[in-house]
Amino acid sequence: MDDRAKPASKGTVVISLAIVGYGYWGPNIVRIVRQTDHATLKICCDSNPQQLAVLSRKHPDVSTTLDFQDVLDDPAIQAVILATPISTHHALAKQALLHGKHVLVEKPMTDRLEDAVELNELASVNRLTLMVNHTFLYSPPIIKIREIIQSGELGKVFFINMMRVNLGMHSSRSNVIWDLGAHDLSILSYWLNEQPSEIQAFGRDCIAKGVHDVAYLNMRFPSGPVVNVNVSWLSPSKYRNTIIVGSRKMLVFDDTRNEEKIKIYDRGIDVKPPDSFGEFQLTYRTGDIVIPALESKEPLSDMIAHFIDCVMHHKKPRSDGQNGLDVVRTLHFAMKSLRENSGVQYLSDPWLAASESAMKVI
Repeated sequence: MDDRAKPASKGTVVISLAIVGYGYWGPNIVRIVRQTDHATLKICCDSNPQQLAVLSRKHPDVSTTLDFQDVLDDPAIQAVILATPISTHHALAKQALLHGKHVLVEKPMTDRLEDAVELNELASVNRLTLMVNHTFLYSPPIIKIREIIQSGELGKVFFINMMRVNLGMHSSRSNVIWDLGAHDLSILSYWLNEQPSEIQAFGRDCIAKGVHDVAYLNMRFPSGPVVNVNVSWLSPSKYRNTIIVGSRKMLVFDDTRNEEKIKIYDRGIDVKPPDSFGEFQLTYRTGDIVIPALESKEPLSDMIAHFIDCVMHHKKPRSDGQNGLDVVRTLHFAMKSLRENSGVQYLSDPWLAASESAMKVI
């Protein structure tokens, strides 16, 4: 496929972008930006000259720099995409926002809750777009499941079981909850339109001391659903499975399948009114299985196009800074439960309430 930048037609509004980080996700982001309408890639920044040399061979017309300050000082650059390690997100995003640039940052938004609050404050004060790369929120199956839940087809959601496991990728700079759990927490927020009120985490550091590579997150949501999420870097096979059980129907989602990713089961249990005192009867219902049709789209491409559109038209992104903060908040309390072995954490913590009230500056 030809990945050269699309020429802009006369009179077309084009957002000038910089990409920071040409490591794991960087090459895909560069490819997509260069194929996206209304966007032009002006410069790519990375601290590794070898990575930039690779980019220059593939995209000789893209400028490169080792110094992030070059990105900040360029008035032509309107937006920055950060594809760097989580430990750098706060510092880089903060500087970009202070220099008047819109920001799309890799997930999780930050590695500390107070830093996520600060970035939202800066974006709000400076009226800039702050968006987080929660790519799954732009995935056709995830969008379809939200539509199914919101339509009421499943009835009242009783519980959700989620499994996201694979062999790898271990990292001394992170742990499995921050790496994989961030995906499922953003998805749950998107599906249920609310944040968990309680969370408890269990896990183990099997390979490297202090780096948890398997974890179980148990959550309760304000409207009633209870959720269990299992994430692991230690599994013989790759699984990305979800079961949603509602009062009317049930849904199974297998993201590893090429086809038939979603199945809706008209199955459940009906309680018959008793004919006499003490009588309790259950009827097990088995009906049709429906497999919804799904669009074939690249989520990362849709996500970047959405970012460009939000910058151009001052729209609120689907995965905006508040969404990023919500995920970081839940991760924060999950890790508190895990590391302190402190049991259930309630997300109505007084410090949290004070932090969020401080954000209401506009």
